[in-house]
Amino acid sequence: MQDAFLVVGLGNPGAQYRNTRHNAGFLAIDRLCEQFDCKLKPEPKFNALVGRASFDGKAVIFSQPQTFMNASGKSVSKMLSFYKIELSQLLVIVDDADLDLGAIRLRLRGSSGGHNGLKSISEFVGGSDFARLKLGIGRQTAGVLHSHVLGKFEPGEMELMEQVLDRVVDQVQLAFSDGLEVAMNRFNGRITLDKRKK
Repeated sequence: MQDAFLVVGLGNPGAQYRNTRHNAGFLAIDRLCEQFDCKLKPEPKFNALVGRASFDGKAVIFSQPQTFMNASGKSVSKMLSFYKIELSQLLVIVDDADLDLGAIRLRLRGSSGGHNGLKSISEFVGGSDFARLKLGIGRQTAGVLHSHVLGKFEPGEMELMEQVLDRVVDQVQLAFSDGLEVAMNRFNGRITLDKRKK
């Protein structure tokens, strides 16, 4: 599909994982779909929820794979193949425990950084030359990372995440209009809670 973008948010399906730190990618897709007025619907052939929108005449496909994080690549590779989308038009949104809560970092390519979702996608698509937008969730003391990432955001954390998600929308829209590098330079960084936005 010419002039199309595929934006994938990673997370784990199921009510028990809703609003957990590891599902920051799902939260981002939900916010983007609100902005673009598109509805996610089940697509069994991809094992994913998929929504379609347009931006400046370009097709945009939003997705939340329902494969569980470690097998996200299966779903993403099927969508790339079906929609005939190049890796350069893929953006994956993930949580990152190595970034402080409130940090947002867009990169054009890179390693998985230990993130199993990114690792799965790289394996299934045959490379890591795709953009990834990392949303910081912070990290607690060594040895409890698993329980931290699968834990739900605390109320104060969720307030900050709401502002992060607003920035995600701005950054993704700029990436669509002006390119990934412009969006990366404009919005990468860390924000602090703005009480005026409560």
